[in-house]
Amino acid sequence: MSHIYIYSPSSAVRDKAAFRRGVARLKVLGHDVEIDEAALCSHLRFAGDDETRLAAIGRAAASGADVALISRGGYGLTRILGGLPYKSLAKAIERGTQFVGLSDFTAFQCAVHAKTGAVTWAGPALGEDFGAEGGPDEIMEACFDDLICGHGEGSGWRLPAGDVPALAALLQQKNKIADNESHELRVSKATLWGGNLTVLCSLVGTPYLPAIKGGILFLEDVNEHPYRIERQLTQLLHAGIVDQQKAVLLGSFNRYQPSPHDRGFKLQTVVKWLRSQTCTPVFTGLPFGHVPTKVLLPVGHQVELMVQGRDALLYWG
Repeated sequence: MSHIYIYSPSSAVRDKAAFRRGVARLKVLGHDVEIDEAALCSHLRFAGDDETRLAAIGRAAASGADVALISRGGYGLTRILGGLPYKSLAKAIERGTQFVGLSDFTAFQCAVHAKTGAVTWAGPALGEDFGAEGGPDEIMEACFDDLICGHGEGSGWRLPAGDVPALAALLQQKNKIADNESHELRVSKATLWGGNLTVLCSLVGTPYLPAIKGGILFLEDVNEHPYRIERQLTQLLHAGIVDQQKAVLLGSFNRYQPSPHDRGFKLQTVVKWLRSQTCTPVFTGLPFGHVPTKVLLPVGHQVELMVQGRDALLYWG
């Protein structure tokens, strides 16, 4: 049985039913669930005012829990990054508390790594994932269980078919293969980092964005039209961030509405354009983002990436 601390560092919890379902599910799985005293607070759109949420983060760090799990994302962390208790967070992580979340939590993860070098985990949120109607996704639950048991060593996925010719062209351009039959790429000793694209872009030019070169950058987003995704990727390109990485992994970009004005401009258009602008390998299909089936990813940890044909594997064991 593991001790899981639930707290709300970002937006207010509006779906109380999902919150209760998530807590109940974790208890069914055998965990000891502790709920922060301000987890259901509300101030404007936030889960309490800035001081309330900073105090909640401090209590999560002091909880001694195995996992500190956010109730939800939304918005709110970027405005309090200057007040985060970085030393306490680093000590908590060193003692074994795993901080887990996604979406707005990207700001927390980037800032903590930039300031302390500590590793956090991109993964589920309580309400959206454990509290999902119909029950949580089995793969997500299995990955979460691996984290708690210390068994997680990596994650693999099947690349979309369109990635194969793109990889072959890239490798031929770099003179790493002489034909189209061996499509293999290996990346070693690379720091895995990233998260929500919109949040990440909001940190460019601030002391809260890790200065990672030779890393593997993973990205996802939700409710963002492809042209806005491209605009933010352009920012990362112009800032030199994409070209400094050994690879870019694109997860889920979903819940947007196409427009008649697009005239064929779609997400695949953005991916093709990004590949034309950089020599950094760009792969898609990473099972992460605002989707039920998501893996857990160690933000700030050294990893290895192997891509062979359509099979991709991230390994950190």
